[in-house]
Amino acid sequence: MGPPTPLGLRAAPHNVTNLAQTPLAERLRSLVDTVQHNERTLRRFQSVELRLIGAQDFASFLDTLFGQLPREFSLAGVTLWLDDRAPMLRELLEPVALRALDQPRLRTSREGGLAAQGLCEDGRPWLGTPRELDDTVRRAFFGDAEQVPASAILLPLASGDTVGGYLWLGSDDAARFAQGMATDILERFASIVTASLDNVAHRERLKQLGMTDSLTGLANRRYFDERLREEVMRAVRYRMPVACLFIDIDSFKRINDTYGHQTGDRALAAVAACVRQQVRLGDTVARYGGEEFAALLQGDRADALTVAERVRLAVERLALQDDHGERIALTVSIGVAARMVSGTPTEAAMLGGAIIEEADRAMYQAKRNGRNRIEALVNASGDHTAG
Repeated sequence: MGPPTPLGLRAAPHNVTNLAQTPLAERLRSLVDTVQHNERTLRRFQSVELRLIGAQDFASFLDTLFGQLPREFSLAGVTLWLDDRAPMLRELLEPVALRALDQPRLRTSREGGLAAQGLCEDGRPWLGTPRELDDTVRRAFFGDAEQVPASAILLPLASGDTVGGYLWLGSDDAARFAQGMATDILERFASIVTASLDNVAHRERLKQLGMTDSLTGLANRRYFDERLREEVMRAVRYRMPVACLFIDIDSFKRINDTYGHQTGDRALAAVAACVRQQVRLGDTVARYGGEEFAALLQGDRADALTVAERVRLAVERLALQDDHGERIALTVSIGVAARMVSGTPTEAAMLGGAIIEEADRAMYQAKRNGRNRIEALVNASGDHTAG
């Protein structure tokens, strides 16, 4: 058998000479054992990922990372370093909040960030023996020398070109994490951790600032406007497009008048859940007012149109029923706007409002053109749409 990967996956037998001398039944049994072992390992890994993605608060996120992950994969320990300067993490990483969490494996020191940055050159993971690192690096992540694992991997937590944290996985097995090993699965896991952390930070901020809509569970307009400002600034900094969907339930007054306000509320909640399911983790969806929803996406016009069509089709297929079990047809009209944002921060902030206005006008155009459709203004004023 080949050596284990850092994840614990087994490689298929690779010694051709030995294989040729091994009876066929034994070779097949060995291959089947390898496949079954790897399937079990990947299922355990998926279980950890799903818990991270579904974490409702920072405490449960950390419990999965520091509790379930090392138990599932026999790790000596997990250490997480986060940059407390990242906008979405400021509320999570205030000194009072950190003390309340009582998580010694969660670190935010500047020394830790500099040490990790020096190890992960070009944003690549580092694997090796922590005991061979200098004292400053060891203390930044592991504290006292006796707590240092025999081998470890350091994974950058990156969103685009920005690294907001680092994840250490340690093992008592000196051969578990060694230079030259394949790290693609663990790098994918790091991206899941990054997206989940961003999602948890959004949820925590919603709780702290009272920015949720009680009926749908989505963010409200106040929160959406704040996120739009942040995303526009980020788009300017990294020269990325930003897109917005404006979504309105068609003939909603008729639903309320015909079936009653309780059924109307169920329709709002169903559409809200539907929209949330069709966008990516990290995108922002809000109830903007009444029967209107807004979604803030990372991508260009082509990306936004693709998402909009997924939303339109999913709502059209909803099986909402009235009090007698009869299906109530639901459709939405969607306006799309997308821009490559440039200029000064002040100009960019103004453009954020223009994107919302453009998506709103496009939505009303979809209404005029027959409902249950998507529109994007072709000749929007000052349009610099990408795609």
